[in-house]
Amino acid sequence: MGEGDDREWRERQQRAVRAHADAEARRRAAEQAQAAELVAWFVAEATRRGLPTTRLVARGYDGRGRYRTRLTGWYVDRAGTRAVDTAGRFHLLTVPGGLRARLFGVDPQPSPAPLVVGAGGRDGESIPLRTLLTRLLDGTDEPGSTTRAAAPEA
Repeated sequence: MGEGDDREWRERQQRAVRAHADAEARRRAAEQAQAAELVAWFVAEATRRGLPTTRLVARGYDGRGRYRTRLTGWYVDRAGTRAVDTAGRFHLLTVPGGLRARLFGVDPQPSPAPLVVGAGGRDGESIPLRTLLTRLLDGTDEPGSTTRAAAPEA
């Protein structure tokens, strides 16, 4: 194998890596668009049904502190670490915390909603975002209500 062969092989490898990264970025963007559509559907349906909102509270990374936010919306999970605000933005409500956060509150930034909540987590528990939002609208933790509006397909 000569120097030209090595260079050609490296260039092919670099092109393959770039193509793979581009495909992954397109897949992630498509999933985020589907999740954003689900969140928008949820906010519209929750507003239409008059689902009560609550002032959202963030938790410290260590799980001990609770910090005020300016956000109003709906908690998506039982732990209260994920929420959707009334503007249709998805939030992870875990923050660094500390004295300043305790005194002045925190301003968690929105993040892209996942199609599957908890995917890749160490506890192995994951659930589709559609299921969480539908259960919240139904006011139950069990699927199967016959009075729900159909969530958009992913």
